Amino acid sequence: MSPRHLLLALGLAAVWGLNFVVIDVGLAHFPPLLFCALRFLVAAVPAIFFLRSPGVPWRWVALVALTLGIGQFGLLFSGMAAGMPPGLSSLVLQAQAPFTLLFAVLLLKERLTRGRLAGMAVALGGIALIAVDLGATSPVGAFLLLLGAAAMWGVGNVVVRHARPPDMSRFMVWVSALAALPLFGMSAVVEDAWHTLPTVPWSAVGAVLYVGLLATVAGFGVWGYLIRTYSASAIAPFSLLVPVFGMAAAAVLTGERVTPAQVVAGVLVLSGVFAGLGRQAAARPSPAMIPASTSG
Repeated sequence: MSPRHLLLALGLAAVWGLNFVVIDVGLAHFPPLLFCALRFLVAAVPAIFFLRSPGVPWRWVALVALTLGIGQFGLLFSGMAAGMPPGLSSLVLQAQAPFTLLFAVLLLKERLTRGRLAGMAVALGGIALIAVDLGATSPVGAFLLLLGAAAMWGVGNVVVRHARPPDMSRFMVWVSALAALPLFGMSAVVEDAWHTLPTVPWSAVGAVLYVGLLATVAGFGVWGYLIRTYSASAIAPFSLLVPVFGMAAAAVLTGERVTPAQVVAGVLVLSGVFAGLGRQAAARPSPAMIPASTSG
C-alpha cells in the first residue's frame, strides 16, 4: 500500500472513530430518532439527485434501510442517548462480527469453521466482560440497546453480502433516502422535540453534517475507493482501528474513563473480530462490504 493510501485508510478510521463523540454531541440537542433521521436526510440530499439507481433490486435497498438504517442506527442512537458513553459504544458495537457470522450460518448456510467459532467465542467473552464491568449502577438497558444495534448490523451485513451492490457509496445514499422518511415518522409519533429545531446551536448542526456528509457519504466513498484499489482482505483490518480511535477520542474530548477491564475486553473483542475477519476476507473477498467497525 502506498504511503498516501495508508494515510487515507488511517484518516478514515480516525474520522469514523471520532464519529461516536460527534454523535454524543448531537444527542445533547436532538432526540435519538430525530437525530438519526436528520443524519440520513443529509446523507441522501442532495447527492441522490446526481446518482444513478443503486444497481441492485430495490428490495435489497429497502431491507438494508430497515436493518442498518432504522434498526442499527435507531438502536445505537437510542442506546447512547440512554447513557452508553461514546468510546465504549464504539467497542460494544463490535459484537456485530459474531452476530454477522451467526446469521450468515443460519441464513446463507455458510460453514462455521473451528477458527471462526473460536474468534466468535473470544469476541463474545470480551463483550461479557464489558457487561460485568459496567456493574449494577450502569445503564444496563442502554447496553442492551447497543447489543440490539449490533445484532441488526449483523442481519444487515448478511443482506448486503447477498445483494453485492457494485458501488457502496451510491448504495448507501439510496439506503439513507429510504431510511430517513420512516425515522422522521417514528420521531413525530414518539418524540416531542420538533419545536426545538429552530433554536438548535451550531454545534448540533455541525454534528448532523459530520455524521451525514463526512462519516457517511465521504467515508463510504473513500472506503469503496480503497477496496477497489486493493482488496477487502487488505483494507478490512483498518476498520478495527475505529474503536481504538473512538475510545481515545472519547477519553481526550469527553473525559470518558477507560477501566483496565475495558482495555482487556477491547483486546479480546478486537482479537476475536480480527480472527474471523481475516479468515472470511481471505476466503470471500468482495467489493460490497460494510466496514467491520464503523458507525456508518
